[in-house]
Amino acid sequence: MDDRTVTQARECLRQLGADTLAHPGGTLLAHLDRVRERLAVWGARPALRLAGLCHAAYGTDGFPSALLPLDRRPELRTVIGTEAEAIVYFYASCDRRATYPTLTDHNSPFRDRFTHGTLRPAPGLLRDFAELTAANELDLARHDPAFRAKHGLDLLALFTRWRALLSEPARQDCLEVLADA
Repeated sequence: MDDRTVTQARECLRQLGADTLAHPGGTLLAHLDRVRERLAVWGARPALRLAGLCHAAYGTDGFPSALLPLDRRPELRTVIGTEAEAIVYFYASCDRRATYPTLTDHNSPFRDRFTHGTLRPAPGLLRDFAELTAANELDLARHDPAFRAKHGLDLLALFTRWRALLSEPARQDCLEVLADA
């Protein structure tokens, strides 16, 4: 990943209105930048950092405002590449209620909220998903005291269950941000 790809992705997000959507800590674009930066601090590879920057493009189970409809996935793929876009889709597709409780169980199904189907993703994709989820939720906890007060203990429990999927820097960050929630 080079700086040009990040610049192009940020410009795409701006054109889609991410810089005008309110979000804890400022705008959605500011949040997306912080998630990308947190993943970089944790040592994430370039495709995961790009996915972090664009993770809300299709909306999420917790943030329904989609910047792009799913039939426009090729547009995002052109900007950030196939691997990063696949992570973005996977992250956006998660039916959290059905998936979170058993994500670390061996061969646990992952429920796609768009198709309502289930799949059993590869371990690497699950690790990407967990890292991106942690970076996203920790940014919210850092910038929204009400969110942290309401969800902090549940997030700490979730990320403790997911510890095998998280990198050591992500695990440490979870403890630092959420320990006294």
